[in-house]
Amino acid sequence: MINRNVIITCAVTGAGDTVGKSKHVPVTPEQIANDAIAAARAGAAVVHIHVRDPQTGKGSRELNLYREVVARVRASDVDFVLNLTAGMGGDLVLDPGDPFKAVDGTDLVNGLERLPHVEDLLPDICTLDCGTLNFGEGSQLYISTPDMLRTGAARIQELGVKPEMEIFDTGHLWFATKMVEEGLIDPPPLFQLCMDIPYGAPADPLQLQAMVNRLPPGSQWAAFALGRMQMPWVAQAILLGGHVRVGLEDNLYLDKGVKATNAQLVERAVALIGNLGCKVATPDEARQMLELKPR
Repeated sequence: MINRNVIITCAVTGAGDTVGKSKHVPVTPEQIANDAIAAARAGAAVVHIHVRDPQTGKGSRELNLYREVVARVRASDVDFVLNLTAGMGGDLVLDPGDPFKAVDGTDLVNGLERLPHVEDLLPDICTLDCGTLNFGEGSQLYISTPDMLRTGAARIQELGVKPEMEIFDTGHLWFATKMVEEGLIDPPPLFQLCMDIPYGAPADPLQLQAMVNRLPPGSQWAAFALGRMQMPWVAQAILLGGHVRVGLEDNLYLDKGVKATNAQLVERAVALIGNLGCKVATPDEARQMLELKPR
């Protein structure tokens, strides 16, 4: 069951409200690109990239920001598998007193409008968030309906990009498996099991095992959990046969009270993989395992 050749993904920045919490969270395109390169040098075969508004630090869908980041990393001498988020554009924040009124923080567009940077830049992988979720406290929802998902999956398939299906709860996995059955996802399907995001699947080893048991035969998969569960989840995923994800999108700390860099988190994962008697996959090995199309 244990995975002996482990792909490390580093999620370098995300879109969460973390910029003011750590000086290491990259914000500008140059900072994001530099962190992606550093993470790859540390051992990440895949780097997962969001962009942020350089003025506010908030998550962005601005195409030119993606273009600058991708141009910088492609011009570098460091090889890695490029994974761009396509999850932005799903935020709906409701007025608690008027559920028909969207308020500040809402950024909700249809499935195709979440993909212009994927169409323009043709990364190796892009994410596909496979369901709607109550996103933490308050009145924020992440919206990803079956119609949106089928439309997005079909376009991603046309582009020849590998979708990384992000699974935040068991119902998301049910629907993602249905898209595989419908032929909207080319083999091998790639799943990212996202644990401990309020209020989705908890970071419980039995919950992870149950989700792994429901994956279609031949799937490739990884898992991550937030905060202090990040490194324990590296071990959990490997022991169940999966790949891993670390990075400042999900966790800001290397140790208690010690703020991390992305490269340090990758280095910690590399050491843990080695201590389990496994090896870290190279970018070329990742491309082969995931059957990525040549770029």
